Amino acid sequence: MSTASAYLTVAGLGVDVVYKDIKNLHISVYPPVGRVRVAAPHRINEDAIRLAIVQRLPWIRRQREQLQNADRQTERQMLSGETHYVWGERLRLDTSRHGRSRVTVAGKTLWLIAPADYSGDQRKAVLDHWYRKELKAAVPPLLEKWEPLIGEEAASFVVRRMKTKWGTCQSASRSIWLNPELAKKNPRCLEYIVVHELTHFIERTHNDRFIELMDLHMPDWRERRDELNDAPLADEEWGVEAGARP
Repeated sequence: MSTASAYLTVAGLGVDVVYKDIKNLHISVYPPVGRVRVAAPHRINEDAIRLAIVQRLPWIRRQREQLQNADRQTERQMLSGETHYVWGERLRLDTSRHGRSRVTVAGKTLWLIAPADYSGDQRKAVLDHWYRKELKAAVPPLLEKWEPLIGEEAASFVVRRMKTKWGTCQSASRSIWLNPELAKKNPRCLEYIVVHELTHFIERTHNDRFIELMDLHMPDWRERRDELNDAPLADEEWGVEAGARP
């Protein structure tokens, strides 16, 4: 089957378009965050695809809302035996040790050490802080690697929980915002987001130029994106924290 792909932005929504040898246009919304994908016949032009998306916007938005509200990991109780993820690795939580608050990884065990009288929420705060530190330590080397390759620099990065985004950039302040959930995903997913946001300093929209730049710098970005979106965002609440440049 002959296929080609494109990326459109319609009413603020990013839409993947795949052209195929098919008769009719199909619109799909995928978990976990409501990625919109259009399968379209080769004969249909971009204007017709945009019109079809606009006509289905109420349905698309309902589907996205349902996914974003329902497709979340169950809330962690911060008890020994729970599963938690660190850089894509599935680890078993152990809270049986008590002492000064800290988190360490040993083999397949995620040790969360805290005072014996800490509540579940307090243990959760300890782990959340550790995830932030992990992410903040991982980002500077990626910026050092990719800024000269892309030709753009970020003045700073911010760790901020976002319900429906892994990352975003602020052109005015030239800052990049990163979802702390990225510390739970494979490191190649974080690298994809960093490259994605740096590229947005060149091209704000997901137009043909943006796609060409992503293809140039990171040919496997689509695979990384799909890997990142295979798992839902977690239930945890996160605050905002700025990350200093090295």
